[in-house]
Amino acid sequence: MKRSALQTAVWRLRSRGCWTDAAALLTPDSAGAALQRASLLVERCLFTEQGWPEAEDALRNAEALAQGDDERGAAACERGHLAYASTVLGVRDRADEARAALGRAAALLHPSASGRPLLDFRRGLIAEHIADAPQAALAAYRRAHAGAAAHDDPLLLSFTWRHLAGLALRDGELAEARHGFAESLRIREELGYLVGTAPALVALAEAEPDPTASRLRAEAARLFRLLGGVPTWLAGQFPADPVKPNPSGNL
Repeated sequence: MKRSALQTAVWRLRSRGCWTDAAALLTPDSAGAALQRASLLVERCLFTEQGWPEAEDALRNAEALAQGDDERGAAACERGHLAYASTVLGVRDRADEARAALGRAAALLHPSASGRPLLDFRRGLIAEHIADAPQAALAAYRRAHAGAAAHDDPLLLSFTWRHLAGLALRDGELAEARHGFAESLRIREELGYLVGTAPALVALAEAEPDPTASRLRAEAARLFRLLGGVPTWLAGQFPADPVKPNPSGNL
């Protein structure tokens, strides 16, 4: 699908980790724009561990403007994702809120809704990283993967490929893991999703032998430095070259 000029500009900023600038292009006076703005600022929290009050404000505005089950369900999905990010990053334990919000989203979103694959993916994240239930996570990721393919959502596919590969690696299925990580990286490079490329490189390196693994990690470190230390949770991968995080999320 061809993007409008506005959406192209938003994507270019988002893909380079400039979430604040991308959100500033959106006038949050409609449910759709408000929800997209909230989504950008929630993603900023996940990548930078900063900007929580701004994300909360944007999300409350999106929730207030939402009308109909699809919009309310999408807003609840973002609420769950923000609570998940706060929990896994150790900011504040909001696991119960995350589960409740995603449960509301599941009740509101029709099984064929365009937002359902993203919801399934996020329920997989909860299962894997909070509940430590890999089988439940696998089932959710597989539903999300099939839904992303059906709805032609390559960015979500890059996430589902990566997380399915992570579970495969956990089970010792090296060839399957390598394939999934490589697919995730390929899609992100094709989309120009620069801010998500370093994590994809690091993930693939976990399934590759040296010298390939070292080359992948070196490229990831280069991108990490280029983006000012984003995502912050990769900092431990490059201990020899500490970088101060960029709290604004801008280049």
